[in-house]
Amino acid sequence: MKKKLSRRKFIKKGSTGLAGAALLTSTSALSYSRILGANDRLQMAVIGIRGRGGSHIHNFGKMKNIHLKYLVDIDENLFKRRLDEVEAFGGYRPEAVWDMRRVFDDQEINAVSVAAPNHWHALSTIWGAQAGKHVYVEKPSCHNVYEGQKMIEAAKKYNVLVQVGFQNRSITNTQRAIKFIRDGKLGEVYMTRGLCFKPRADIGKYPDGHMKAGEKFRMNLESSHYEPPYTEAYLKKVHYDMWLGPAPERPFNRNRFHYNWHWHWDYGNGDTGNQGPHQFDVARWALGKDELPVRVNSMGGYYGYNSAQETPNTQTSLFEYADGKILEFGTRGIFTNPEGVLLPDINITGDGRISANSDTRPIKIGTIILGTEGWMQIDAGGNWQTFFGRKNEPGLTSGEKDDSYDASNLTGSGGEGIFDNFISSIRNNDRSALSCPIEIGHKSSVLPLIANIAYRLGRELKIDGKAESFVRDKEANEMLSRDYRKGYVVPKVV
Repeated sequence: MKKKLSRRKFIKKGSTGLAGAALLTSTSALSYSRILGANDRLQMAVIGIRGRGGSHIHNFGKMKNIHLKYLVDIDENLFKRRLDEVEAFGGYRPEAVWDMRRVFDDQEINAVSVAAPNHWHALSTIWGAQAGKHVYVEKPSCHNVYEGQKMIEAAKKYNVLVQVGFQNRSITNTQRAIKFIRDGKLGEVYMTRGLCFKPRADIGKYPDGHMKAGEKFRMNLESSHYEPPYTEAYLKKVHYDMWLGPAPERPFNRNRFHYNWHWHWDYGNGDTGNQGPHQFDVARWALGKDELPVRVNSMGGYYGYNSAQETPNTQTSLFEYADGKILEFGTRGIFTNPEGVLLPDINITGDGRISANSDTRPIKIGTIILGTEGWMQIDAGGNWQTFFGRKNEPGLTSGEKDDSYDASNLTGSGGEGIFDNFISSIRNNDRSALSCPIEIGHKSSVLPLIANIAYRLGRELKIDGKAESFVRDKEANEMLSRDYRKGYVVPKVV
């Protein structure tokens, strides 16, 4: 290499120099001068700071040599609280801006994390990639299938790292479970079942427009917490056109704004596409499927309440793969039983003693994996239990020591380890080290997206996996993308 890149120049450029370096050195023997040290400070921005964005702020902001230069949100009412938090743990106050394009124009920014609503995931990632920024984006990676395809293209074209927030990929216990399955300990896995049994209450119905003085508002009718009233004065600090972004023009409504956007098709994907993607990811991972299924059915409805919610609170989705293997997914938002082990929470030891076993609880958020020799259940935290035979004899659990599945031989820690993984991959300029690169995140995000299309159309859909489209179904294929508002178009050529 004729000229070594300084650490400062590399960190600004991100990973764009890797392709050229490959001409002079193998990727397995990357020049030491191109690997960032722990003392190189990364400049970051967090886009979307209200809910999940708080976790981004605290996880990235508390890392050594990470500086949060910007906090970004269309709601300026949120700034003071988050700025105070950063000042409390970091001793400085980031710059607060409402337009993410300010961040992308700043050449000092190395990476951004995106915790904005689902309908903003793709465009913010693509804009970031075009500006040469590495991107961490929350799940699902995209609001529709077309957007995910363009995100992959952008990451490749601009040679930046894009990580999707599927935290299970960085949980050591989940990694151990997948290794156990890959080693054939359950026999051949023929079916997996994801569970999203998460209580969701009535969100009510409200008129369009700002709230009147003295009005109170709860996110749902069971909550004891009242939100700040979205009065005319409050909304003067909300950049609502920017919040709509790619979505259709509609008047402001408190139930289509903070958090409750999840339950409206223009912005969210229901709980099947909210909590669900985490369990879809584990179910697909355990089944060992990198390709799309050949057909999908999805049915359900919105039961029990009469609210403004558009998405179902109960949904069953079925996917069949070319080899006949099945992925099931259950979404239940009202009253339901758990699934998995329904036996007493005890173990009988070899000498006949009875002991408590915390790993044999039934689950409401998790994944069930069925094999020809046994089965496994994994909860949302990665804790798992195996069972064998007609009597469901307990087998290995995530809590038992087994040298062949020693956590020290696997990367990751807890669910938040995915943030550390993103930063270390940037520092080492190593795309292959990402726990969940955009290509993997897209494959798991597509499943709930196509399930929702089948649900909304009310019929089975056949899938062309290579084209990521539906077979001879114009109506369904039109739902793989959307009509974008001027100024917020996800481009055909990124």
